[in-house]
Amino acid sequence: MPVSTTLFDATVEEERRKQRELAAEVQGVRDGFETITVTAPPPEQQQVQKQQQQNLYSDPEALLKIIDNAKSVRGHARQEYGKIYGALAPFYFDLVQAKSHTDPIVFKVFRDPERQATMLSQLARFAKSDWAQGWQRREEKLAGMSHIFESAVLREFEQGYEFWDVDGRMKKYAHVMHMLNGGTAGVELFIQKHPLFSDKEVLANSMDCINQAPADSIALEPSRQFFDVLQRKINEQAGIMERIFPNPKPAFWAFVDKVREDIIMEYATPLFDETHERSIPSYLKAVSGLFEQTLQFFRALTLPGVKGIASGKEQETKAKEFALKVFEPHLDLYLQDELDYFTKQAEQEVGEWEKKLSEQDASVESFYMANFNHRQADKKDFLTSFKKVVMMPVTVLPTSLGLPGLPLGSPFAAKSTTTTTPANGSTLQPATTPQPSRPQSPGIAAVAPPTAERSGTPTLPGDKEAPTDELAAKAALMTSRLEGIKSLFSIEVALNLVHNAKASLGRMAVFIQLGGQAGGEAREQCETIFVVLLRILGNKHVKPGFDKAVAHLSQYNPREVTATAHSEKSGVAPLVTFIELVNVGDLISQMIDVFYEQQLAAPKIADRNDFLDPAGLAKKKFEQMLDESVAAGLNKGIDALMDEVEYIFATTQLPTDYNPNTDSQITMSEKEGADGNDNRGSVVNNRGSLAFGLELDIGPTQTAQRIRDLVASHTSMLVGSTDKSMLDVFNGEVGLRLFAAVCKHLKRQRVSTEGAIKLIADMNLFFEYVRTLKNQDLLPYFRALRELSQIYLIDARHHAKDMATIMADGDRFAGIFRAEEVYEYAERRADWYQVRKDVERAMYGLECCVM
Repeated sequence: MPVSTTLFDATVEEERRKQRELAAEVQGVRDGFETITVTAPPPEQQQVQKQQQQNLYSDPEALLKIIDNAKSVRGHARQEYGKIYGALAPFYFDLVQAKSHTDPIVFKVFRDPERQATMLSQLARFAKSDWAQGWQRREEKLAGMSHIFESAVLREFEQGYEFWDVDGRMKKYAHVMHMLNGGTAGVELFIQKHPLFSDKEVLANSMDCINQAPADSIALEPSRQFFDVLQRKINEQAGIMERIFPNPKPAFWAFVDKVREDIIMEYATPLFDETHERSIPSYLKAVSGLFEQTLQFFRALTLPGVKGIASGKEQETKAKEFALKVFEPHLDLYLQDELDYFTKQAEQEVGEWEKKLSEQDASVESFYMANFNHRQADKKDFLTSFKKVVMMPVTVLPTSLGLPGLPLGSPFAAKSTTTTTPANGSTLQPATTPQPSRPQSPGIAAVAPPTAERSGTPTLPGDKEAPTDELAAKAALMTSRLEGIKSLFSIEVALNLVHNAKASLGRMAVFIQLGGQAGGEAREQCETIFVVLLRILGNKHVKPGFDKAVAHLSQYNPREVTATAHSEKSGVAPLVTFIELVNVGDLISQMIDVFYEQQLAAPKIADRNDFLDPAGLAKKKFEQMLDESVAAGLNKGIDALMDEVEYIFATTQLPTDYNPNTDSQITMSEKEGADGNDNRGSVVNNRGSLAFGLELDIGPTQTAQRIRDLVASHTSMLVGSTDKSMLDVFNGEVGLRLFAAVCKHLKRQRVSTEGAIKLIADMNLFFEYVRTLKNQDLLPYFRALRELSQIYLIDARHHAKDMATIMADGDRFAGIFRAEEVYEYAERRADWYQVRKDVERAMYGLECCVM
């Protein structure tokens, strides 16, 4: 047993303190300040305090907890501090006056290191209340003595480290240092001398990720093995640190931070530098792949100490913190390279598509126009060539189709006596009226290509040779361009761009987990990728395709297509192909919408409720561009459709459809003159048959049926490919334009009373079709047409007043036709010049009655 030494006499110290206080009271003012008188506690309380003080010194263990056992009671702070001062002041002043580390009495009273460390720690806390003159010198002296003590303890810890005495000296002296000042020095020594940092199994070569991968690529399997080995080693050390340190978590995270700095960063940085120099795609994959592995590595570490939700949150926070420290030097460069790489890749994809289209167009144009390259001189001297043709002797022109020496189509040519077959398939008798003189440009099929003048001329698919007629070649070239409308932009290109954007987003989105500024920058860059995707896909691929399609539709002329081609097609070819293009655009729009929802909205990268969100604004702008392009194309498509309708009207509507054979009319007139009776009414009243037993077809004409089928097929193509509002606008415009075309066509016809039945049937056919469009705004127009057709059925000779009444009734036509317009249509009656006076007289009588 060590001999106890009395350090001081508490009674003597108390007497001295009282004498100093009494001297202070006698001296009223000291150092310029008025002193106050403190009333001494009652004798009973002084006796209790003296007894407690004696008990305190008789029990050294109580000194080690004097500060911890102090009570915070209002009004008793001076008494509590007096206890602490009386217990620790002798040790404190003795230690700061010591000449060497062997002199302080604290090392004599407390012999074991744990108690000495505890007392030194209390003295360091006590020194913070020392505000008297010379406090800084005393504090430095105390710190020096504590440092000497810590060094001695650290040497003992290091010796235990060398022998790996985990549960012996390492644990003991780690606890001593923890009691002294938290044990930071012991943790640093443990980390500094740890053999893991020189373990060859851990120190792998990151270049294996490049060496084991194909060219311009990277393999992440070596890095995964590296992190697996490192994780296993660190988890082993976590258990050891839990046995050594009283608070192992700070020691563990300090150890992991050292591993992050000396091992992980030394592994990743050379790999990033090398891949960046070799190949940007491999660099992007390396940064993103290693980040995921690094973050997963930190999350999979086994923490020493208490497990639970709080521990899991702490680990997640630390994992993101350490991962950010690893990748922060590379993050800005990576995000910019990711955006630049995607932009370059997308522009290259679209550029290659445009290049293929240009080469294909050039190849087709070269094929069709190849036979005319050697005629440049003739083209320059076009006037001379034209004069040669005009002045050519008529005897050399073909004579089989007209009068000798006159070409077909000459105004002096004889009428053909051959039977013609119209497009509707019915056989016509020789026409007694002049046929329409509208010229018809030859198409591809109309020109029989002669034998190629030059060898090696390429041939079209289907064993077709390039036309030798320049007009036919231009028509064929235009047809080829119109057929190519549906391939002006590609869903495959859009799909490739979306896949590339998805890959870039997938690589960058992992950095959003970091949160803070780094996560925000990654989020913004992800949205920028989406914005660039829509910009390139929309402005450089889809919109130019629609613009070309609109340009091709503007150049469409159905009169340049042969009658054979018209009869073989069920619709307007360019409009059909454009609607196919619209369907492709709709698919691309749906693809973009799905991509936005799955890749941006669902992972909370973009906020669909934020109207200022860049991704949402770009999406709305893309959809607006698509709608405008589709609308512009459909407008041109409607023009092409109406051109086709007018062409069908002009080429397939027979004069006898609405004005039956004039021979029958002549026969009826002669019969009327012979009998003295007018039999014209019998035709009207008995609508089932013509005079002399000729059967009357009361159904619509084949021209009307063909137009109805043509327009219906095109309006039905858009169902499901566009939204309802655009479909309603399209149908409404088609209906109005069809109404105008029918009105225009009707003003060119001659309608007899017998032919009015056919006209009424055609108008009913158009009305029933328009009803299927479910557009109430269109019905009054076609209802007015149906009412208008009734004026041709009236026998004006006997019912002129009724006809005049119908013509003057504005309500009958719902304001669609004015009386002047109805009068113009009435002029198209075949018997108008016979009944005009009667009708006008009746109308004049009606006007007088109204007045």
